[in-house]
Amino acid sequence: MKKVDPQSKVLHLPAGYFGMVLGIIGMGFAWRFASTIWPVPRMIGDGLVVLAASIWALLTLAFLSRLLRFPHSVVTEMCHPVAGSFVSLFPATTMLVSIGVTPWCRSLAVGLFSVGVTLQLGYAAWQSAGLWRGAHPAEATTPGLYLPTVANNFISAMACGALGFTDAGLVFLGAGILSWLSLEPVILQRLRSGGELAAPLRTSLGIQLAPALVACSAWFAVNGGQVDVLAKMLFGYGLLQLLFMLRLMPWYLKQPFNASFWSFSFGISALASTGLRLGHASDSGFFHNLALPLFIFTNVIIALLLIRTALLLVRGGLLVRVERHTLTRDKEPS
Repeated sequence: MKKVDPQSKVLHLPAGYFGMVLGIIGMGFAWRFASTIWPVPRMIGDGLVVLAASIWALLTLAFLSRLLRFPHSVVTEMCHPVAGSFVSLFPATTMLVSIGVTPWCRSLAVGLFSVGVTLQLGYAAWQSAGLWRGAHPAEATTPGLYLPTVANNFISAMACGALGFTDAGLVFLGAGILSWLSLEPVILQRLRSGGELAAPLRTSLGIQLAPALVACSAWFAVNGGQVDVLAKMLFGYGLLQLLFMLRLMPWYLKQPFNASFWSFSFGISALASTGLRLGHASDSGFFHNLALPLFIFTNVIIALLLIRTALLLVRGGLLVRVERHTLTRDKEPS
């Protein structure tokens, strides 16, 4: 029997795995706010933030290790028409962790934010502007395209709000909203008329839930938490997207559970935090009555994702090892 060299396989974690951090830390922010309006312990929110930061740290080490040992694999991922957008989750989660640690260490938060915002702007300029050359395949037009310019700018605005950089936050918010409005018609046209998405790409539709709700969170971050007409309108569009997601759930579930299902999580966690803020602003009425049911619903979804991911990890389906040669550049003849 041929012996398998244990050194022939190495751990390969795609950048899309950073999506797990989005939902966990977003839910941590929601619980932190809940502790200010309800008699619930703040330690739940802080615990979720610590869990998310720990996962981010481990994924960052794995990503940087791959970048140093197998740079070609990272370049290949960056240049991929679909996976390339998900690489921007690295700076996005770096900025979210900076928000999470702001109450504990402002200097660390500023440092993480500086790294994250620099990387996100640089990557957006390289990746998104690169699409303007007309070579992007139509079948690769998925909601993942929101990540580099929409999600990252909204998260930048949220971080600016947390750190007190209000004017800069408004600049990022404007960049995110206009990027969203320019991309959404193209993406929806593709989804409606461009043929059915392949099964592995279907969960990317979970990202469609996020823009309106994350924009609402970003608006609260830079306007001091004031509930106004714009916040209510953004939340309303987010609720509409939630109905669409529920309608398509049987379609998503045709494939086995995998890490890509976390694409729903950031929009879900933003639904919780924005719903709480809107509900807290009124003593009765539509938003007040909706806040608690939505908070319970979002916690159930995030809990299910955590449980299913833990089971996937135990069963060996999460930490994937691939042949070393697949991560290295094949030598070309001179």
